[in-house]
Amino acid sequence: MARSFSTPSSDYGAFIEKFTLASQTSLPQLPLKGLTFAVKDIFDIEGHVTGFGNPDWARTHSVATSTAPIVVSLLEAGATCVGKTIMDEMAYSINGENVHYGTPINPCASERVPGGSSSGSAVAVAALLSDFSLGTDTGGSVRVPASYCGIFGFRPSHGVISTTGVIPMAQSFDTVGWFTRDPVTLKQVGKVLLKLPVDDNVLQTKLSRFFIAKDCFDLLDIPHEPLVEALISSVDKLYGGQKTEFINLGAIIEAKVPSLNHFLDNKTRPLAALSAAFRLLQRYEFKNNHGEWVESVRPNLGSGIAERVQDALKTTNQHIDMCLAVRSELRAALTELLEDFGILAMPTVPGPPPKLQTQATELELFRANAFSLLSVAGMSGFCQVNIPFGVHDGLPVGVSVVAKHGSDAFLLNFVEEIHKAIRI
Repeated sequence: MARSFSTPSSDYGAFIEKFTLASQTSLPQLPLKGLTFAVKDIFDIEGHVTGFGNPDWARTHSVATSTAPIVVSLLEAGATCVGKTIMDEMAYSINGENVHYGTPINPCASERVPGGSSSGSAVAVAALLSDFSLGTDTGGSVRVPASYCGIFGFRPSHGVISTTGVIPMAQSFDTVGWFTRDPVTLKQVGKVLLKLPVDDNVLQTKLSRFFIAKDCFDLLDIPHEPLVEALISSVDKLYGGQKTEFINLGAIIEAKVPSLNHFLDNKTRPLAALSAAFRLLQRYEFKNNHGEWVESVRPNLGSGIAERVQDALKTTNQHIDMCLAVRSELRAALTELLEDFGILAMPTVPGPPPKLQTQATELELFRANAFSLLSVAGMSGFCQVNIPFGVHDGLPVGVSVVAKHGSDAFLLNFVEEIHKAIRI
């Protein structure tokens, strides 16, 4: 099926296909009635090819015969889908650059990357082209573009939202997430996707502890003191003093996750070791999902992604058992830390978005630090929200809050409350 491409001049290059898919329900009280949304080109939409960010994939796959249930649920809630958005090839990058379909323009910083792999979905929201949008987050593909584009991005607890009708990347980490410009809409969409009660009183926040991961903020390449001070003052204002506690997250993980020792040496920080375990399991599962297709089709892949895919194809099952042990131990350790009503605060990424077409060698340290941060929720399966936290030198900055697995409603409510109090 031929694809009708959008033009950057009209929509920041966010869309790969534009169409209107409206709710067939005429009830007046639908929770998302009147809202529009865009969908990453990784979700099946009946009658459309799911392109996975690559023309060779689109060429070798048929049109979808059904629509992903998660998209159906949004339509049934009254929202209108306005099209499919560009993504990084095979969801294997956090930059947002696509050599085949073009790179969506970051509305906050046109000479900077939009972040990926859910690049077009983030840009559609940031550029006011849709009220919210769907993305997926395996290693950071919602959280990163949300931070780079100055919007809210929610990665839910792993496994709580169906991924049926969504092309897998690495099932141990794959989640369906969403972008909005404000925390009210973020929770509004969350209530539908997470099947939460309509009554807001059920979701009242009972914050017990607010942990600030100092070692994570130390990874920022911009001054972090104003961010931390704004967080503390907001929490104190809302919940009173004595809630905030500074912690060294890496030290806690090293002490509580014994299987991480397999990935540690004298030169490797605990968070970097966590990232190594995450990326090994991700490569292994990617190979299992797509290795046969890659080897038979030999797709044309962009620089960086081609090398990453080839590395994945070389992965064996050696040490995978240790990765799975790290994942299980990390979830237990962080559950013990946060309990039911604790929040962990950390930077989403190490700083503002990099410049477009920056050489991979120049991004090595930034990328390494990014995955040290992103792997915390990725490996534990915890829920995480990027909160836009103003700008530094005119570029957007994001801070994340994390809650234990299954505490998605608690986290959504906390974000709505804390955002009202933040003064940057």
